[in-house]
Amino acid sequence: MSRNSDTRPIDNFDFPGKDGTDGYNKLAGDPMNVPISDKKSLLEIHLAVALFGFPGLFARWVPVSPPILVLGRVLFAALALAVIILARGMSFRLTPLRDVCSLLLCGAVLAMHWTAFFQSVRVSSVAVGLLSYSTFPVFTAFLEPLVSRDRLDRRDLVPAGACFFGVFLIIPRFSLGESVVRGVLWGLVSGATFAVLTVFNRRLSQRRSSLHIAFYQDLFAGVLLLPFFFTGRPVLSPRDILLLAVLGVFCTALAHTLFIHGMKRIRAQAASIISSLEPVYGVLLALIFLGEVPALRTVLGGTVILGAALAVTRRAARER
Repeated sequence: MSRNSDTRPIDNFDFPGKDGTDGYNKLAGDPMNVPISDKKSLLEIHLAVALFGFPGLFARWVPVSPPILVLGRVLFAALALAVIILARGMSFRLTPLRDVCSLLLCGAVLAMHWTAFFQSVRVSSVAVGLLSYSTFPVFTAFLEPLVSRDRLDRRDLVPAGACFFGVFLIIPRFSLGESVVRGVLWGLVSGATFAVLTVFNRRLSQRRSSLHIAFYQDLFAGVLLLPFFFTGRPVLSPRDILLLAVLGVFCTALAHTLFIHGMKRIRAQAASIISSLEPVYGVLLALIFLGEVPALRTVLGGTVILGAALAVTRRAARER
């Protein structure tokens, strides 16, 4: 999950072209005619989305509470992004005050988003966590009109209904004693908070670069989560620290950078479609590395959720 909004499901942000427009080339109809540079960009986006599918596994691998897991992720991610910003000769200057406040608020929302996601995986499974989180495009479709004071697009009602029907399919029976129910609820919180983050980042991305947004939101999220470290005093082994570094550097900072770079040559709509594969990659990775086999009703519900979320995302990408 550090994608976005206008374009996707990607962990955090929108990625406009340098000229402030869409700025991306169209994919050729024949894959064999796609230039080598475009094929490389496609590979970069697929690799980024695959890396974004990995984090759920760390909820199983690192035996710490979700807030500590998020703390490690954002601090290592912020450190890696700082190196990238320095390497590009970019400034760390953060003004005006409204941007500072916005990024601080987004850092808090980001911390809640990832904490809820890891908690969802912890109490249920990677599949349930990823699929219930994937409802966020529908939350965004309903939230943005409230913020922008536009009228709700009635075309969003059908995919919204389908999306939550998919959630209904995942749940075997409605009881808080059921791990799947608790996992879905936490996943929905993760999706809703990511929708809030998406709406804020759409506006921030008009004034600041995606790397700056990612860096400061990770940094502020880490600062806000530090009290959990001092109150919980977790015992981290060298293996745990290494895994947190991999989570922050490769599955967050590197994935984010690859996605931005790939978007230079691939149009937003194509990237949004590829990004919708994040839960698919995540479920396959959980199957390979954790031996988690999703239940049939989870697969059916997930298919409905992803179909509805993709419909909303593709239409938003076309209109923008």
